[in-house]
Amino acid sequence: MISSNKLIAAISLAVVGGFVAEFAKPQMPEGSNPGYMTLISAAVGLCVGWRIMGPRAGRDSSIGLGMLGVVSLVFWGLAVFGTIEMLRLAMRRRFDEPVEALEMIVTIALKYGQYLAATPVYITLAVGIVISGYVTNFAYRRWG
Repeated sequence: MISSNKLIAAISLAVVGGFVAEFAKPQMPEGSNPGYMTLISAAVGLCVGWRIMGPRAGRDSSIGLGMLGVVSLVFWGLAVFGTIEMLRLAMRRRFDEPVEALEMIVTIALKYGQYLAATPVYITLAVGIVISGYVTNFAYRRWG
């Protein structure tokens, strides 16, 4: 069911995910191809906002709600990018066993997590916590 708080949470986390991806790209190694990193991050933000953050609007404080959304965005974003990169490597037959491929998801996700260790990314995440939590709770109080 469509609700204003789900829609606002999805849009706000999609914007945060897109900005975080744009600020993380310069941290990547020289010559790497980020591909659709911004669009994938925005799509993950859309899903996390709709499924996790939106239904909890009105129950938590704005900061708590924003923290839940942004931490979930980072976790699921790293999981998605780890899975995508693992599948790319698996198609090139880089793994001998399926368990090795599944273990590589965590390794790749941690490597991508290092790209988030930059001041612009931290600032974007902090601002995203405040704004996304506030506008989602505002939408819940106003139209929910």
